[in-house]
Amino acid sequence: MAHATRIAVVGSNMVDLISYIHRMPGEGETVEAPDFRMGCGGKGANQAVAAARLGSEVVMVTRVGDDVFAETTLKNFEDNRIGTEHVLRTRASSGVAPIFVDPESRNSILIIKGANALLTPQDVEEARDAIARCELIVLQLEIPLETVAAAMALGAELDIPVLLNPAPASPDLDLSRITGVEFLVPNESELELLTGMPVDGIEDIQRAAEVLLAAGIRNVIVTLGARGALWIHEGGRELIAAPAVRAVDTTGAGDAFIGCFATQWVRTRDVAEAIRAGTAYAADSVTRQGTQSSYAWA
Repeated sequence: MAHATRIAVVGSNMVDLISYIHRMPGEGETVEAPDFRMGCGGKGANQAVAAARLGSEVVMVTRVGDDVFAETTLKNFEDNRIGTEHVLRTRASSGVAPIFVDPESRNSILIIKGANALLTPQDVEEARDAIARCELIVLQLEIPLETVAAAMALGAELDIPVLLNPAPASPDLDLSRITGVEFLVPNESELELLTGMPVDGIEDIQRAAEVLLAAGIRNVIVTLGARGALWIHEGGRELIAAPAVRAVDTTGAGDAFIGCFATQWVRTRDVAEAIRAGTAYAADSVTRQGTQSSYAWA
């Protein structure tokens, strides 16, 4: 019987407003787009849904607004077997993310944090008992940095490893605030912003990641899109290739990777195996349109 996995995700939720476009309009220009879809997203919720669909029991700590988007998000969590005990209602707008996807499946995203910006360290503390039963805490940066810091501190206090996805990249994220993180999972541009170093090739990426190791982070996993992921740790590095697929929509692929990685690592404690599973799951997700709607069930 597979090891039961229990993961805490402290993070964001959004409603994705996805426009499939021929091209972006210029200033003052109106352009017809061929298709539109609405779905549930937000980095925290995406990662939680991916983990839940792969069999993890997920504790989700987040805030929604007092609008119709909140009802959509709550129902979506329930449909994906994610409890809503720590999904808190707020007198504010819910988070939304207008997304534009071009014919080459490249995406441009705006985020309006809404209620996500009001998630507090106290909200994390009030979820302490539920988080204490988890084996991994997963974090991103679509919530206030002080709330991220509180969740990391709680992980250290409870001896629960923390995975931090430093996205969207924030110039306000001080390296000294994230020492002790078990897994840091940036993409190339996030790694460049964190370290101020070039990331033009694998050797550059390794040098930048080694700065993070020296700061006290135990594992740096740099996601490389279609090229897979590079794992840098004290013992060396490992480049794990992604399966070749025909990409239709890459939106949410990084979150698919993290949700799968988290589940597989908690299940096996094998980092390389978890990265292989994550790259395969993310590659599968880009063959379908949408964000969470592209995530496969186990």
